[in-house]
Amino acid sequence: MSNAEIRGRFIWHELLTTDTAASAAFYQKVLPWRTQPSSMPGYTIWMAGQTQIGGLMTLPAEAAGAPPHWLMYVGTPNVDATCAQAQALGAKVHKAAMDIPNVGRFAVLADPQGATFAVFTPGAGPPPGAAPAQGGFSWHELATTDVAGAVRFYGELFGWRKGPGHDMGGMGVYQLFEHAGSQVGGMCNVQGPSTPPSWLSYVHVADANRAVAAAKAAGGRLLHGPMEVPGGSWIALFMDPQGGAFAVQEMPRTVSQLKPAAAPKPAAAPPKPAAAAPKPAALPKPAAAKAVAPAAKKPAAKPARAKKKATRKKAAKKTVRKVKRKVTRKKTARRAAPKKRVRRARAKRTRARGRRR
Repeated sequence: MSNAEIRGRFIWHELLTTDTAASAAFYQKVLPWRTQPSSMPGYTIWMAGQTQIGGLMTLPAEAAGAPPHWLMYVGTPNVDATCAQAQALGAKVHKAAMDIPNVGRFAVLADPQGATFAVFTPGAGPPPGAAPAQGGFSWHELATTDVAGAVRFYGELFGWRKGPGHDMGGMGVYQLFEHAGSQVGGMCNVQGPSTPPSWLSYVHVADANRAVAAAKAAGGRLLHGPMEVPGGSWIALFMDPQGGAFAVQEMPRTVSQLKPAAAPKPAAAPPKPAAAAPKPAALPKPAAAKAVAPAAKKPAAKPARAKKKATRKKAAKKTVRKVKRKVTRKKTARRAAPKKRVRRARAKRTRARGRRR
């Protein structure tokens, strides 16, 4: 990788702290890191797998009053030229450019809003390696008092391009920025007047929840999260026991990754149906009901009796109807008898008159 290609790339991360031994123990419990000694006295290398990703050193005396913090290094083809350009754009140089034998040349600056960062030009040594699958720095976030001004400053200095912005409501717009066509970080407003502008670096982890639990157990303080952010990643922000701020990022999970995570719950489900098995065993109760059912058919005799009674009632009704008819006929006959007598008497009188004549 040429110096021209390294411009604007995040290539190193350094923890400056008050207790290097305690910090080394803490981070190795939280992140997939290990430490390795370096050729420089008092300087320890952070390793993620076989890749060197950063360094650990005691907070220097000239930084008296500054809290423990992570310092990120951005690549440039020429440290001195970048420092001059940065000053012209309103930045300040905190540590003038100097060489690290067999490593490269660097300088420490503060942007126009006051956020500290470093620039670095690699020496003749091996170029920075590719980011490891786990444990590498995956995102960089600037909290500043002037997002638009920061976008212009870093854009001119490192060629970063303005990406899409996400409206965060009262927190303002979270402005993404890109390097070499990829989104590599974001810029947002500082939260509260007492919070100074600063850079925050995110480490790629397999499980954000696991990192949170490990950080708490090791004496770290959870500042925010874990929470899901646009794009599906999960993040969490911490402060280590000495006061250095850092964050972790869990990449979006694929469907294949989610299924195994959910598998333990279904695996625990079978015992419940097994426990419910005795209930089907209680089926003899319905069977007993069937056995009782035939005995329950005895009351069926009642409908037979009822039929006989109904038949008798019908017969009785018929008898009553017949009697009523007879009575009616008799009454009718009785009523009709006088009329017949009258007609007969009249007929007799008529015949008698006829004979007289």
